[in-house]
Amino acid sequence: MALRTSRVGGLVRVLVTGGAGFIGANLVHRLVDGGHDVAVIDDLSTGHRDNLDVVDRAIELHEASVLDQKALERAVAGAEAVVHLAARPSVPRSIDDPRATHRANVDGTLAVLEAARRAQSATGGPGPHVIVASSSSVYGANPVLPKTEDLVPQPRSPYAASKLAAEAYTLAYHHSYGLDVLVFRFFNVFGPLQPAGHAYAAVVPAFVDDALAGRPVTLHGDGTQTRDFTYVDSVTAVLADAVARRVADDRPVNLAFGTRTDLLGVLDRLEALLGQPVERVHGPSRPGDVAHSSADATRLRALFPAVEPVDLDAGLAATVAWFRARRAGGAEA
Repeated sequence: MALRTSRVGGLVRVLVTGGAGFIGANLVHRLVDGGHDVAVIDDLSTGHRDNLDVVDRAIELHEASVLDQKALERAVAGAEAVVHLAARPSVPRSIDDPRATHRANVDGTLAVLEAARRAQSATGGPGPHVIVASSSSVYGANPVLPKTEDLVPQPRSPYAASKLAAEAYTLAYHHSYGLDVLVFRFFNVFGPLQPAGHAYAAVVPAFVDDALAGRPVTLHGDGTQTRDFTYVDSVTAVLADAVARRVADDRPVNLAFGTRTDLLGVLDRLEALLGQPVERVHGPSRPGDVAHSSADATRLRALFPAVEPVDLDAGLAATVAWFRARRAGGAEA
């Protein structure tokens, strides 16, 4: 299917699943600032109500799981777009509890797609536009760089497998029921509101939190692993544009911009930002981790030519500033 849009741009009734989480809350802020009518469904298992404090009067919050069919149908009612971000994140967490990851990521996605299909049937129209978050982890052991969307996925963890299954269901619902869908593969998103201080924290918040606290930073492996780090504002800019223009495609789309930075390089940048050395300790590599990841952004740039990504240094500076503000305010990051 070629790129298809049904709007030049305009205000939309949007449901964000997982809208109290890191990416979700950042997106909600952008959508509200843009004048959209926003609803959120989130069971607050990994998200936080505090993330929505600034906009809580401007949104409709459903405190429930997407696996709660009645709550989900109430949330979907009237939505022109659904951005499905609710998930159980983390490769290590999925290795510890694969069934819980499957239930949240696969059953949860299927529940959202079914709710959208029922809404489509009820109105007799095209139904909600469904945007689904997948992950670069689906490429897994495939060594080719940069990662193009046509590569054969080789997931190495239950998390990666669950995201690939969510992709497959989403695209199948397009072909079977005519839903307008768009699947994004996220690559190492970081930025404000991303939690640290727990066993499954992502690499950037874990590094920043430890560095600001004066603790040694733990590297799993030798630190030469490379990632396509993507600042959260770049991600939400693409998502908001996709909502406004109802961008649909029957192929996954990488949501990253083709950068490649090793973990030691991230620590070097943090040292420069903090003006002090960051102590480093090395631990064993973690099961399911991949050595290198970088996106081919050709398809993304064709679909979203106006989006300009925030570069790594600017994104890290904003992230450090947010963590510092949290610490100054006495809040846990």
